Parts: sequence; C-alpha cells; structure tokens
Amino acid sequence: MSKTYTTVQGDTWDGIAYKILGDEKYLTALMNLNFKYRKYVIFPSGIVLTLPEIEVSTDSYKEKLPPWKR
Repeated sequence: MSKTYTTVQGDTWDGIAYKILGDEKYLTALMNLNFKYRKYVIFPSGIVLTLPEIEVSTDSYKEKLPPWKR
C-alpha cells in the first residue's frame, strides 16, 4: 500500500521531499508520481500526495568514507 502525505498551506515540492523523504533529491520522483499536481508551486492545504518508495541505505555515512577520512 502506498504512503501518502496531505499538504499543509505553504508546502512546496522541495520542502515536502526534504521534510517527509529526507532529501530534496527525491523531488523528481515525488513530482512524477503526482503529475496531476505539477502546476502547484506552493500548495494549499488538503491535497493528498502519493509518496515514492525510496530505498533506505543500511550503510552509514562514515562507512562510505575511506578509512583515512573516518
């Protein structure tokens, strides 16, 4: 079942991506999944958006660094 987010007055695409999904890089996936709302720049309250499925990495930030940078 897909997860959803109901907008609050003043929400923006990048703000929702950051607040709910954790990073602005999910902006395109969020917009593509909710294509019919693409004309909104600033959302009114009450619009239900479908959230994209994102893969959560089990690697922490430090584990991705080379040993000399840890």
